[in-house]
Amino acid sequence: MTPGSGLQAGLKNRHLTMIAIGGVIGAGLFVGSSTGIATAGPGILLSYALVGTLVVLVMRMLGEMSAANPTSGSFSEHADRALGRWAGFSIGWLYWFFWVVVLAVEATAGAKILSGWVPAVPQWGWALIVMTVLTATNLVSVGSYGEFEFWFAGIKVVAIAAFIAIGLLAVFGVLPGVHADKASFGNLTHHGGFLPHGPGAILTGVLLVVFSFMGSEIATLAAGESEDPQRAVTKATNSIIWRIGVFYLGSILVVVSLLPWNDPSLEKQGSYVAALNSLGIPDAGQIMNVVILTAVLSCLNSGLYTASRMAFSLGQRGDAPKSFARTTARGVPMAAILASVVFGFVAVFFNYEFPDTIFLFLLNSSGAVALFVWLAICFSQLRMRRIIQREAPEKLVVKMWLYPYLTWVTAAFIVGVLGYMLTDTKGESSGRTTVLLSVGVAVVVVLIALVKESIAAKRRTASAVEAPADKVSVG
Repeated sequence: MTPGSGLQAGLKNRHLTMIAIGGVIGAGLFVGSSTGIATAGPGILLSYALVGTLVVLVMRMLGEMSAANPTSGSFSEHADRALGRWAGFSIGWLYWFFWVVVLAVEATAGAKILSGWVPAVPQWGWALIVMTVLTATNLVSVGSYGEFEFWFAGIKVVAIAAFIAIGLLAVFGVLPGVHADKASFGNLTHHGGFLPHGPGAILTGVLLVVFSFMGSEIATLAAGESEDPQRAVTKATNSIIWRIGVFYLGSILVVVSLLPWNDPSLEKQGSYVAALNSLGIPDAGQIMNVVILTAVLSCLNSGLYTASRMAFSLGQRGDAPKSFARTTARGVPMAAILASVVFGFVAVFFNYEFPDTIFLFLLNSSGAVALFVWLAICFSQLRMRRIIQREAPEKLVVKMWLYPYLTWVTAAFIVGVLGYMLTDTKGESSGRTTVLLSVGVAVVVVLIALVKESIAAKRRTASAVEAPADKVSVG
C-alpha cells in the first residue's frame, strides 16, 4: 500500500451518532452493576446520578475544547497546548496504557462467553480469534470500524431500550402473560429502606460504578475523522445528559424495582439476567449473554480504535515513534494499531499465565487513569477557554456552564473521589492499591516527559548558539 497523507474523513454521521450513544454503554454496566446494588441497595441510583453528573460536566468541558479544535488526540492535544508538552505526553500515554489493558480484560470476558457456547475451542483460542478479527476490521479502514461499531452499539441500545420498556410494563402490572410477584416500586423503600447501609454507601457505590462510564469521550476522538467534526462534537456533547439518564439511571431503576436489592439472584446471575428471569422470560440468560458479548466486542473495537488514534496523535507530536503517525492509502495508522494490538496480546497472555501477579499489577496501575484524564480535562479547559476567547472567540460554539466555578467544583469532586479511594483497603484490587499504583505509573510517565522536554530544550539552545557562530565564520 502506498503511504497516505493522514487520517481520512471516513466516519459518517450515523456512525458518529451511534458511537456517541453506544460509547456510554460499557460492558461494566451489564457485568458490574450487581456489586454496586449489593453495596448500596436502591441508593446505588444516587451513586450513578453523581457519577453521571460528573461525566456530563467533564464532557461539556471536553466538548467546548473539541468543538473549537477537533483532533484525533482530543484531550491529550488540548492538555499539550493548555498545560505544556509534558501534560499532553503524559495523559496521552496513560490513556493509551489504560485502553490496551482494557483490550485484554474484554478479550478474556468475550472468550469466556464464547467458550461456554463452543467449549471445543479453548478460551485463549477465542481471545485470539476475537482480537484478530477486530484488528483486521480496524486495519481495513476507519469506515469499517464505524460500521462494526454502528451495529454493535445499535444492538446495545435496542437491548437496553427493550429491557426498560418490558421492565416498566411489568412494574405497572400491564405486561401480558407475566406474573411479576416481586416487581414493585416499593422495592425502592422496603427491605431496609432506600439506603439500607447508610449514606456512606453512596460514595462506596461511586467507586464501584465510576469506571463503567469510561468511553464517553471516544466520540471526541472519532470526530476528527468525520465530515463535519464541529457538528459531531456539539451533537455528542449536547446529548450526553439524556444518554446517561436513560441508559444508566433508567435501566438500574428498572432492575431495583423488579427485584428487592438483596435478592441473592442479583449477584449469582447478574442484575439484568436476574431481572429478566424474575419475569419468567424464556432463555433470558442466553439473550442477555448475547447482549453482553456485543457490549464486550464493542468495547474491544472502540478500545483498539481509541488506543491507536492516541498513539497516532502522539507520533504526530513527536512523543511516540514517527511510524505511528504514518497512514496507509486508506488513512489507517497501521503501525499505531499493530503496536496497540501487540501490547494487548501480551496482556492477554499475562491474564492467562499470571492473573494474580503481572496482570493484577497492570489492572491496578491503570485503574485510576480515567479519573486522571478527567482531571486533566478540567485543568486544560480552565486555560483553553482564555486561549480560545483571545484567538478565535467565534469557535466557542459549546460553552462550559458557570465557567470557571463549575469547572473547579468538578475538579474538586474528582480529587475527593481519589481521596476516598485511599480509604478502601479491602482486597488486592482495593481503591488504595489502585490509586497508589496508578499514581506511581503516572509519576514515572511525567518524569519521562519532563526529561524529554529538558533534552529538547537543551538541543534548541545549542542550535540557537551554533547558528550565529556559523554566520560569523561565513562572513
